[in-house]
Amino acid sequence: MLPLILAFSLQLPLPGDWPVYGRDPGGARFSPLTKITRENVAQLQVAWIYHARIPDMSGMDHRPPALEVTPIVVDGTMYVITPTGIVAALDPATGTERWRYDAGVNPHRGYGDFASRGVGFWRDSQAPPGAACARRVVATTIDARLVSLNAATGQPCAGFGARGIVDLRKGLRVTPDEFAFYEVTSPPAIVGDLIITGSAIADNTNLAPASGEVRAWDARTGALKWSFDPIPQDSTDPAFKTWERGSAPRTGGGNVWSVMAVDAERDLVFLPTSSPAPDYFGGMRLGDNRYANSIVALRASTGKVVWHFQTSHHDIWDYDNAAPPALAMANVRGAKIPVVIQVPKTGMMYVLDRATGKPVFAVEERPVPASHVPGEVASPTQPFTAVTPPLSPLTYSAADAWGPTPEAEASCRQLFGTLRSEGPFTPPSLEGSLVVPGNIGGAAWGGVAIDESRSLAIVPVNRLPAMVQLFRADGFNRDSMRTVDTQRGLTDFEYTRMRGTPYIMRRRLILGPTGLPCIKPPFGSLVAVSLSTGAIVWDVPLGTMGGFPGAAHLGGPIATASGLVFIGATLDRAIRAFDVETGRELWKADLPAGARATPMTYETGGRQFVVIAAGGGGPFGAGDAIIAFALPR
Repeated sequence: MLPLILAFSLQLPLPGDWPVYGRDPGGARFSPLTKITRENVAQLQVAWIYHARIPDMSGMDHRPPALEVTPIVVDGTMYVITPTGIVAALDPATGTERWRYDAGVNPHRGYGDFASRGVGFWRDSQAPPGAACARRVVATTIDARLVSLNAATGQPCAGFGARGIVDLRKGLRVTPDEFAFYEVTSPPAIVGDLIITGSAIADNTNLAPASGEVRAWDARTGALKWSFDPIPQDSTDPAFKTWERGSAPRTGGGNVWSVMAVDAERDLVFLPTSSPAPDYFGGMRLGDNRYANSIVALRASTGKVVWHFQTSHHDIWDYDNAAPPALAMANVRGAKIPVVIQVPKTGMMYVLDRATGKPVFAVEERPVPASHVPGEVASPTQPFTAVTPPLSPLTYSAADAWGPTPEAEASCRQLFGTLRSEGPFTPPSLEGSLVVPGNIGGAAWGGVAIDESRSLAIVPVNRLPAMVQLFRADGFNRDSMRTVDTQRGLTDFEYTRMRGTPYIMRRRLILGPTGLPCIKPPFGSLVAVSLSTGAIVWDVPLGTMGGFPGAAHLGGPIATASGLVFIGATLDRAIRAFDVETGRELWKADLPAGARATPMTYETGGRQFVVIAAGGGGPFGAGDAIIAFALPR
């Protein structure tokens, strides 16, 4: 018999609903709906538009808000959240607002990643039908509050925390001293009667901007049930010794800022952890730094580690596991294996046995370049997938430089020639290093969609190189150096004084004088990988950039039983549908702003809808539109 805490969470979603961020708790992003098909998808048209009413913040001197929400639909109602903490319930047939709750987020504090990607939903199995807060919307705000709302009215649930709110900044091992250092951008995971939260941390500012504990809260009361620190603090933990010279207690980060996956039947929650702080110099935290940059499987009921697999040892490239894990059944050599799929920023795809963390497709430790930065010791090896090829390139050289004109190509070639480039995992350097993939990742936070019936994983990947350079901090005013990362554009350098280290870091994506990447297009792709063999089945350009195939993108795909893949994500401000079996583009609709979000699909009144948030901010364009598409009546 399953523990009582888990039994209620095993109810399968109704076919027409999309009740959690990835539709199912395992994050497969697969819908069984079939009304929109490969034959009729080109007939999709706008059915309704909801304007989230994000306040005008033009003229801000910090990062603008990004509408990155993936709505959920449960029991005939859609729920959305904005980056400024507005939670709204909508009629899914018309987009009409039913209620609206304002969490009172101060939009002018300056947030590192000004976004909220979704909400959770919890049913109280012990409450009488119709009781207040028997059904709850659970939201996390950018300013790190956990809010429990009555799903019927939008009113805070008074018995939860302090008048419906838990302050997530309290009780941490390292308390953040600035709001920009500790945020929450992703919806929580819900397992039975537990709400599990992560955090987003400004991990390139100092040694310990904040600690990255993952915590479980009682869904009824908001009481803390357990806490897991991805930077181990217990000296008896085998991972503790991978933080050399006693560095674990003084290091922050290693947090989970993406979406977690849940296997309630096995009592497991899967954490995609990020880099420890600071993320470009590890001289103060030598060693592999285990649990950071990993997929960590915890016992959901206790928070204890079951297994972990590290995707980057001793990260000095900002190679977070930004994408949510995805759970699936893989049919490998005639055997059905429950797996968890992780695509970190490195652009490799790891397929791991869900129960043990062992690779289903072989992974090899291969030698990588050493660091020349005084005080740094890079890991001598890194884990490479040996069956599935990298989904985006892992290295470029001056010979690979490209530009749309001879002058642009020559400029790019000259720049590449000045940078240290010794293959995958070339460390940051004092002269400047060519880092491939760049810091937005090969695979970014968009993650994967799974079509189990066709044994396919669909992954969007960027192909944008970056440069990273370290400078000695001697002579700089340490108090006045702050991260420069505003809406000024993709070509600008970001500078960060990594306090507590001897260095200042600067980085930027490498774009040529025309504003296009310095590598041959496509600049971004949509890739299908076989979950039976690990082979790449197809690889097609995703969007366009400057008239060339493939665009830089942020956002994820979804798949449907009718053989479709939907994705927005691209800088060219469009949503597209692809044939899941061939990668052929079947439909495209222009959007008022870039859809820096993951779409979803649902059915109501006998009609299937596809919804996308268009308002990615910065180079994606400002916007506040949540747009629903459907076939003509």
